[in-house]
Amino acid sequence: MAELRTEEEQVQAIKDWWKNNGSSLLIGIGAALAIVFGWQAWQNHQAQQRAEAANQFANLLNAFSSADEESADTVGFVAETLRDEHGDSAYAIYGNLVLARQQMVEGEDPGAAVETLSWALEKAAGHPALELVIRNRLARAQFAAGEHDAALATLDNATDADAFAAIFSELKGDVLLAKGDRDGAREAYLAAREQSQQGRSGILELKLSDLGVGEDA
Repeated sequence: MAELRTEEEQVQAIKDWWKNNGSSLLIGIGAALAIVFGWQAWQNHQAQQRAEAANQFANLLNAFSSADEESADTVGFVAETLRDEHGDSAYAIYGNLVLARQQMVEGEDPGAAVETLSWALEKAAGHPALELVIRNRLARAQFAAGEHDAALATLDNATDADAFAAIFSELKGDVLLAKGDRDGAREAYLAAREQSQQGRSGILELKLSDLGVGEDA
């Protein structure tokens, strides 16, 4: 009888514990399941978003490879879609680099390219190598658009230019020369010569020669 009472007491103790704690336990289990399935759903959504961005980028490249006007419109539409729907993805940045090239080379619209590249530069923050590539293209677009001071600011704001140091200095010289600052251009070209990792550039030496600087300077 003692054993029976012990078993009955144990069963009753379990019932009492469940009565007092069962609802909390179920809530905890439900919350845990919600977190797990919610995380999986979020991951699936992210994967789907990346796939959609990749497909759109592929469509953009296909359109860019064609030279007709309809394809040019497609590049613009897809690049804008990538900005609006996948703005934080690398596909959006690269897609807008393609658009900016089209605007510069085919559309001959450096002003539009400035707007496109300015957006890309902002999105590339935290990616130094990519930021330097975009900064170079943006400064050239600004120069082509006649925005000389903006181009100089874009170049001067570069940090840790590394392999782009000579490129930036030469471009800075071009901009300063266009502004009529021959002394500033000469100084920038000499800096570019000093920074060059490829040896002396024939074009750069011609620019220096036009400013009265010989190869032995």
